Amino acid sequence: MRRVVLAGRGDLAEWRDAARALAAAGILPEEIEWRERSAEADLSFQRDAMPPAPAASRKPMTVPPVFIELAETVLCHSDPARFSLLYRLLWRLQLDRQLLEVTSDQDVVRARLMAKNVHRDAHKMTAFVRFKEVGAVSEERRKFIAWFEPDHHIVRRTAPFFQRRFTDMDWLIVTPKGSATWDGERLTISDEPCEKPNLTDVTDELWRTYYASIFNPARLKLKAMQAEMPKKYWKNLPEADLIPGLIASAESKVREMAAREATQSLPFHDRLQQAARNLPAEPELPAGTLEALRAEAAVCTRCPLHANATQTVFGEGPRDAAVMFVGEQPGDQEDIAGRPFVGPAGRLFDQVIAEAGIDRSTLYVTNAVKHFKYEPRGKRRIHQKPNMGEVQHCRWWLDLELTLVNPKLIVAMGATALAALTDVKGRLQDVRGKAMATEGGRTLFVTVHPSYLLRIPDERLKAEEMARFREDMKRIQGLMKAAA
Repeated sequence: MRRVVLAGRGDLAEWRDAARALAAAGILPEEIEWRERSAEADLSFQRDAMPPAPAASRKPMTVPPVFIELAETVLCHSDPARFSLLYRLLWRLQLDRQLLEVTSDQDVVRARLMAKNVHRDAHKMTAFVRFKEVGAVSEERRKFIAWFEPDHHIVRRTAPFFQRRFTDMDWLIVTPKGSATWDGERLTISDEPCEKPNLTDVTDELWRTYYASIFNPARLKLKAMQAEMPKKYWKNLPEADLIPGLIASAESKVREMAAREATQSLPFHDRLQQAARNLPAEPELPAGTLEALRAEAAVCTRCPLHANATQTVFGEGPRDAAVMFVGEQPGDQEDIAGRPFVGPAGRLFDQVIAEAGIDRSTLYVTNAVKHFKYEPRGKRRIHQKPNMGEVQHCRWWLDLELTLVNPKLIVAMGATALAALTDVKGRLQDVRGKAMATEGGRTLFVTVHPSYLLRIPDERLKAEEMARFREDMKRIQGLMKAAA
């Protein structure tokens, strides 16, 4: 039996050189005892680790690239059997190049599991390292130290993450399996084990405050939480001492959240049922008025959008308004408030028309679509553009609004509003800023929707488009004066 001793600190080159020499000499896997170097290893044991002379008749062993990647990870595991496992796979790959694709093979399964454990340990290190400030290197750079207790030899493979993430500060990460140091210019790795330093920091209280603020008692799952944050890490996390109290109070917090939920807007179908129960026996609103039309639209089910919306968001403004602004559809805040243009786009709209000398109280403001179309994403509702079928269904209400208000000037804000008013399907930019005559002696003016301006990421382009939008509002103000 040949004995081989390795430092075993996750160094691929160390194992590869030994495995290459042993394989070249034709030493079979069962003829080798792999050991990890320790302080107790004597000199005779070290001499047995010397590589044998290669056999002249043997061909060099080759492996697929995926094996090198797997071996590099597995060697970071702390299981002493990792060396023999990889050497056995090395030999078997000479007979079966597709061996690593056999998911039922015991050696492959074991190697994959070791690699998974190493990846998980590295992920936990990136998540649970807490730096403590220990001084300043200069006025520009501060110095930090952190303690972590990994299960495997992951310091070398994980340190570059911290170099990229915290390149603007000097830091030292110490662990029982080595350390990593960054001084702003060079990353230094040591495999020498370290002892835990005595660390305290004023930012510990910030971690506690942050953790308490993001803790959601309604989503508490103890097994899942302990799987993601095992108890072994708690003793080194400043926020960990909050966890027992947060868990103990979770049930009462959920009850409080449920009580608050009862005061929020009801789902649309519940609102319909509630409205139906409260309707008087005889209609009290005179027919042919905006109030009657608004009440009728409140229980509209002409298209599927009503099912998920909080409520119908009808237009608002004077019955005899000379100008009607038509947008696309209500947004999240409009859906909750039940009024058009009260969210971020509405506030921008109010600001710009005020700058142009237009009084919103004289305008009739509405949307082409009366229900909020959205996609749930976590706790948020993300706006979705209505399709032409939904626009056509809602055109019934828009046409009735136009008939009752009978404005002299109609402003279409956005492509959806333009399509609802004219069936125009071309580019909005081709008609933007133009005043066009329509049926009934009305004038149609086309501009962009304020929400478009809020979504422009490029600051230079946003400034240009804002300037154009302001010019459009000034032109509208001029058309209003001409029509008065």
